[in-house]
Amino acid sequence: MPENWMLPRIFPIGGILFDLLFVMIAIPIEAYVLHSRLKFDKKTSTFYAISINLFSSVIGWFIFFVSEPLLPIQVKSELINYMFFNTFKLPSTQTLIILTACIIFFATFLMKFFILRVLLLSLHEPVAKKEDKEEEETKISQRQQRLRMSSVNFQNTNLVTTILIANSLSYTAITIVLLFRSK
Repeated sequence: MPENWMLPRIFPIGGILFDLLFVMIAIPIEAYVLHSRLKFDKKTSTFYAISINLFSSVIGWFIFFVSEPLLPIQVKSELINYMFFNTFKLPSTQTLIILTACIIFFATFLMKFFILRVLLLSLHEPVAKKEDKEEEETKISQRQQRLRMSSVNFQNTNLVTTILIANSLSYTAITIVLLFRSK
């Protein structure tokens, strides 16, 4: 880290408020997708949608505030110009924005998948003693273990697909809002 690292003196309140708007748009969309694809009840799917969006938003802002001091001056200038005036000085910035948007989309997708996976494991994992678990594992036949592993792989695939669909739909809605904002 650079020696002159410190917190920014000016917080981008407009950016934070737009992020709040984006989270408010993404939560119902992703809750609906979780409800319809993973067959959660509405309360559970809303809880998971709120959790994954707030955690990923906090992680995203943390990454932004840590990486912002490390950016080159030209990129900082463009970022500040966009945050405060909603314009760009250089035409080459649009290429950088498209690349950054793709990276952010896939990073958010991965964050949401891992956050949801951790929440599912932590909230539905039965609490059992190690001894009981070891005895139970010896009793299970290999066929049942193979069926369980294929079921876990299917659940992971279904979870990945569901999060990808939910993230894509919410990013599409956010992009539409950004297009209306720019006009």
